Amino acid sequence: MTETKTAAAAPKAPRAKTAKAAEATVSAFPNFEAFTMPKMEIPAVTREMAEKSIEQAREAYAKLKTAAEDATDLLEDGFETTRRGVLDFNHKAVDAARTNTDATFQFVKDLFEVKTLAEAIELQTSFARAQFDAFGAQAKDMQELSTKLAGEMNETFKGAVEKASKDFKAA
Repeated sequence: MTETKTAAAAPKAPRAKTAKAAEATVSAFPNFEAFTMPKMEIPAVTREMAEKSIEQAREAYAKLKTAAEDATDLLEDGFETTRRGVLDFNHKAVDAARTNTDATFQFVKDLFEVKTLAEAIELQTSFARAQFDAFGAQAKDMQELSTKLAGEMNETFKGAVEKASKDFKAA
């Protein structure tokens, strides 16, 4: 048995960088004085003043953030009051419309049952009087509800403005 050895081609070694190229990759301008920082000591008074300024800025930011969050909460409360008020008003309006529609359908049903023109005129007159009274009562209810809602919204926003101005004066 004979063994044959084949020499595998050795991988090429990467070219060595020249000293100048290696130096250029580390720092583009190693000896250029314009880009060097002078070594100097910051006075303690200046450092303390800077630290106080930073602390004051942090405190002011914290107060401003708190005031903004409080204002947002107050606005949310105001909008919730407004939303509830509008829903109540809409429910009242739908109830009034339903009552008026039911009365009108009842009037038409009763109108088909009359035998004489006099009964029809009497029925129409009583229906008109009843609807006029109903409209007056409904308008009064809507006005009272509107006044109540406007007062609630006014108090909510007035309280928010007073609190915000008090907090602003305190800050």
